[in-house]
Amino acid sequence: MPILHLPPGRIATRSWFGSCVKQLFAVVLYFLLFNGSIYAQKTSSFPISTPEAEGVSAAGIDSFLNAVAQSKHEFHSFMFLRHGKIIAQGWWDPYRSTLRHSLYSCSKSFTSTAIGFAVSEKRLSVNDKVVSFFAGSLPDTIPPYLATLTVKDLLTMSVGQAIDPTFAIVSKEDNWVKAFLALPIAHKPGSQFLYNSMATFILSAIIQKVTGQKEVDYLKPRLFDHLGIKGMDWEINRQGINTGGWGLRVKTEDLAKLGQFYLQKGAWNGKQLLPKDWIEEATTFKIDQAPGVAQSKRDSSDWMQGYCYQFWRCRHNAFRADGAFGQYIIVMPEQDAVIAITSETSDMQGELNLVWKYLLPAMHPKALSLDKTSDVKLEKHLADLSLPPNTDTRSNANSTFTKTFSIQPNALHISSISFNIVNKVCHVTLKKDSASYTLNFETGKWLPGETDRQGPGLVTGGREDFSLLVPYKVEGSYGWSDNQTLQLRLRYIESPHTEIITCHFNNQQLNADVEYSFNYGKNKLTLHGELVK
Repeated sequence: MPILHLPPGRIATRSWFGSCVKQLFAVVLYFLLFNGSIYAQKTSSFPISTPEAEGVSAAGIDSFLNAVAQSKHEFHSFMFLRHGKIIAQGWWDPYRSTLRHSLYSCSKSFTSTAIGFAVSEKRLSVNDKVVSFFAGSLPDTIPPYLATLTVKDLLTMSVGQAIDPTFAIVSKEDNWVKAFLALPIAHKPGSQFLYNSMATFILSAIIQKVTGQKEVDYLKPRLFDHLGIKGMDWEINRQGINTGGWGLRVKTEDLAKLGQFYLQKGAWNGKQLLPKDWIEEATTFKIDQAPGVAQSKRDSSDWMQGYCYQFWRCRHNAFRADGAFGQYIIVMPEQDAVIAITSETSDMQGELNLVWKYLLPAMHPKALSLDKTSDVKLEKHLADLSLPPNTDTRSNANSTFTKTFSIQPNALHISSISFNIVNKVCHVTLKKDSASYTLNFETGKWLPGETDRQGPGLVTGGREDFSLLVPYKVEGSYGWSDNQTLQLRLRYIESPHTEIITCHFNNQQLNADVEYSFNYGKNKLTLHGELVK
């Protein structure tokens, strides 16, 4: 810390002391914010640095966060690595660094990594025929295209099926492998790109066939343990196979670790875990998603730069793992940078556009001059990130409220809803089928809790074993907008999603609109209730 000296030949004056106090306050604030952040991150596997020391403008990162706040995107976490060091990271309250986050299709890049390890151990090759792994699950007659289907075709999403079969199989079938292999293949494998999450599941099934382990267990000593990734879990189907194309849950820092692992060409702590050649093969252009598209459209899209082995090519010579609603690992080899993001958005391209508009130009080849003012501003901004809870705007906000309503038959199978509001905490009990769930909400803040009630998601109707996800971590807040309208907001904070229930009370009647955040105001389901007591 600099020492404040009296200028030579000068007598101490009130204004001079005032100036010193301001300088001292600024320095103390800088060290409290920046060093306090370092203290909070001591458990990180990455060293911590300032943006300028790694050639990045702190003001540029702050502009990115401002743009996020003004956008329609809901960010949950953000981590920025440059030269292998954390230069910025933040979680929007109530999300936090210790929480896992469901990755959706970002899981696919971990499956690609598992295939890489299996190839390096000579357990399989990308040219192996898929039918060779599943003798007991094949159709009686093997069509020519199925006979030629390879591991590489699965990796590059070029199976040749006419439509993505994922939803139909996951929602209706117990034996996903057999159902996938029974489907017709319309085009020569390897010739056409079609996004196909079941193809990734088949890769996971192949890993389990050749290793005798679930994919998550196979990766543990080879990848997760080396990178210090702990507490991960991965959804399984009813055959006990990891879903592969979705369902992995890890922390934000773990996403950054996989990105840094690929940036370092498969090396970690001085040890080459995966061959460099595999990393190169897995992350370079393999198939065009949209051949013949106008160049102007291609230039504005990060979904038309080519597909790799369960990774996407990006503009600016980057590549990425990504998952539905905005789960990202963005790797920028030319900038020696990795950006990890978890979020919920309806416009994933819009999120990437913010990265290219604000973060890419913030990076420079060499270290920048220290900018304490911008560093302090950025650190404070990162520490203050939050998603506002619901609040009670009534004048009688402290009043109690106790009611129970029977609910007419509905698609959610909810038969009754009970409310008990006391001391600004709202306890809501939902009876569903033979089960009863009590959810807790607080006004003006997020109230942490757990529930066995399954939250919203894209695969909740799938034939999976969801038991390993229970209990679900949640955060709840409530608010009255008037004396007849109560809104409950429940965040399932190890997923991107939130459930919102808006209750309209009219004497003996209740109309409750149930919606899920990923529907963005559409597809509301209204529950109709009658007062019981």
